[in-house]
Amino acid sequence: MNGFNKFLFSSIGNKLLVAITGLFMILFLIVHLLGNLLLLINEHQGEQFNAYSEIMESNILIKVIAYTLYASILLHSYKGLMIYLKNRKARGKVKYAVRTGSKTSFASRNMMLLGTLVLFFIAIHMGQFWYEFKFTDLEARGVTNFEVVQTAFKELWIVIVYVIGCIALGYHLSHGFQSAFQTLGLRTGKYTGLIRGLGLGFSIVLPLLFAVIPVFMYLDFYPLGEFKVIPGQD
Repeated sequence: MNGFNKFLFSSIGNKLLVAITGLFMILFLIVHLLGNLLLLINEHQGEQFNAYSEIMESNILIKVIAYTLYASILLHSYKGLMIYLKNRKARGKVKYAVRTGSKTSFASRNMMLLGTLVLFFIAIHMGQFWYEFKFTDLEARGVTNFEVVQTAFKELWIVIVYVIGCIALGYHLSHGFQSAFQTLGLRTGKYTGLIRGLGLGFSIVLPLLFAVIPVFMYLDFYPLGEFKVIPGQD
């Protein structure tokens, strides 16, 4: 057990946990995006999104995954901070000189800053929606999940915060996606180009789709109209 604990707090252990929790959160982001796109289906009642929210709130398996996600966010943040502090200590007080023609990207040089912005964004997101609906009387007053989101995205400052958060997420993913596969030893040989391409595409498309949701709702633009995804919703 001592050897295992030592490994978990080693440089390799830290990077491995950051990679695993990062990939788990990436999978969650995909599912979360698919659910959030339901917000753009119905302008008036949001039946599709409300039905999706009810499933998410009542399913035991999904609740377990949600709590696993919360733990992953905390562990990912903590281990990422440990890596940052260890690297900073190793460099001492001398900062890296950015050389002309350096292959290091903006994202790779600023992962801690980007991660902090994303964490701050998550905190606002949880406070604005999850906390409001779970720990206030909104549900008792019959206010639906869709109405909570719709009301929030009528505030311009919230929309701006979401767009900035999505930009930070995109940059964070642009390096983190590839780095996770590299840590796991999967970014090698013929897969290097594929993973690089997938990482770049993912870091652009996913944050972009997340960002357009609050912008469209602020503008009262619901491009999916009355399209039905969940059966039985009239």
